[in-house]
Amino acid sequence: MSSASPDTADSGAADQLDVSPVSDTSFRARIARPALALGAGVLVALSLPPWGFWPLAIIGVACFEAALGATPTRWERLLFGWLFGAGWMFLGMAWMIQLTAPGYVIAGTIFAGYHSVAAGISPTGPWRILGRPAMHTLAEALRFSFPFGGVPLASMGISQVGGPLGPIAAVGGVILVTWTVFQLGCLIGVAWTTMTHRMADASATKPARKLQWSALAAVCVVVSLSFFCPDGRATGDRLRVAAVQGGGEQGTSALEVPSNVVTDRHLEATAMIEPDPDLDLVLWPENTIDVVTFESSEIEQRIADEASRLGVPISVGLTEDIEVDGRRRFTNAQVVISPNGEVTSRYDKVRRVPFGEYVPLRSMLERITSTVDRVGDAVAGEAPAVIELPGGERLATVISWEVFFAGRAREGVELGAGAIINPTNGASYTGTIVQTQQVASSRLRAIETGRWLVQVSPTGFSAFIAPDGTVVERSSQREQRVITRDIELRTGTTWYASLGDAPFIVALLLLGGTSMWFGRDVSRRRPTVDTG
Repeated sequence: MSSASPDTADSGAADQLDVSPVSDTSFRARIARPALALGAGVLVALSLPPWGFWPLAIIGVACFEAALGATPTRWERLLFGWLFGAGWMFLGMAWMIQLTAPGYVIAGTIFAGYHSVAAGISPTGPWRILGRPAMHTLAEALRFSFPFGGVPLASMGISQVGGPLGPIAAVGGVILVTWTVFQLGCLIGVAWTTMTHRMADASATKPARKLQWSALAAVCVVVSLSFFCPDGRATGDRLRVAAVQGGGEQGTSALEVPSNVVTDRHLEATAMIEPDPDLDLVLWPENTIDVVTFESSEIEQRIADEASRLGVPISVGLTEDIEVDGRRRFTNAQVVISPNGEVTSRYDKVRRVPFGEYVPLRSMLERITSTVDRVGDAVAGEAPAVIELPGGERLATVISWEVFFAGRAREGVELGAGAIINPTNGASYTGTIVQTQQVASSRLRAIETGRWLVQVSPTGFSAFIAPDGTVVERSSQREQRVITRDIELRTGTTWYASLGDAPFIVALLLLGGTSMWFGRDVSRRRPTVDTG
């Protein structure tokens, strides 16, 4: 009995069954299938805000499954996986070009590579129905944390927040939402290829059908759990918040608009607020103040005057210049100024934007382009993600980019936060890609934690988001506006807020490992299949 490599065995099985496109050396195999894999990734990207519509993500995964087929060679799995990831990442993260073109290319290439590896190690044959969704979900989980501390942009969860799968985030966060999309898409892709090829292959055997029904049952269980998942409860206390958007043109960098102009716009907007005994907090966005030292500065006094006039604390986003080891650096913080003029609470941003607030691989990139010289390095904070108001109310605080990381909001909730604030600044970016995706991420954080979330931005979008992810009110871009609304403070947790990501990552590792083990066994025996 002669031995054969797994790839050879896969191809041989496909020849016997005459159902897989692997052995087809025609135009379809050489051009159409890679194009379908790339197009599948583009469909996933188009499911994201601002373009999309949530079913496109599921359709994209189904097309990717159809491009791969039952028994692709290892080279095809690696290539098609990269093309799928590239179509998704390069379009979904296109706004990064404005931040850093080299960083955009590096990030897109790396994260497409994750899906290349996921496709390459996933099993073929019947066990792919479980293995591929698990591996590609793990690829997404990996990019949420590595490299550069994680870059959770253009995630599958963002695409689903407005659809029926969005509530799953309360059960298992973005990771479980992502798995559900991949699993549904894979099921549809297998069903479609089985039907269109009139397959008598391994996908149509009784054991394979059992695996497919098991996968569908698991999806149904997850969706059902979302209807019963707790979402916390109201404490009975409310917070009246005035979110201040100073306005101004979109697509202008800090180098083009002096910081004092941004500050003055927000002071002008704040001056329009009338004293109100029911008002509890005035909230300013990220980066609205840029000073060497905030405390005892002129701008601190001006804000303290407004806080005194209104009789409520004002929380402002500021950057301060500092020197570390002889190098000029800066901090990015959200502080609370009480009506008596004191700074009573402060949170310094922990998660810095790669290529925006620090430059990974700086020494290497400086040899390639001088644009990295425009990016300073922020000092990362170390304090928990929460600020406290003079009245004792705690607010989970996720500054800008941090809202893409579920763990930051969870940390604040674990520390007793009754609501979440997301002061942000997307003024530098033309268009609405990053702004709409950030609103979608804020919606996910609200669902995951069962908390109200207030997002405020200098030029938009500013929004109030209910615990079920509904955008109750949202500003337009560029307008000067103050949005005032009562939000209820809440306690208790969702299942995800209690459990975090770890249990679901372990479950995916077990599922992926099991499918690889049994899929490998099937691969060894598949050439003996009799199709007669």
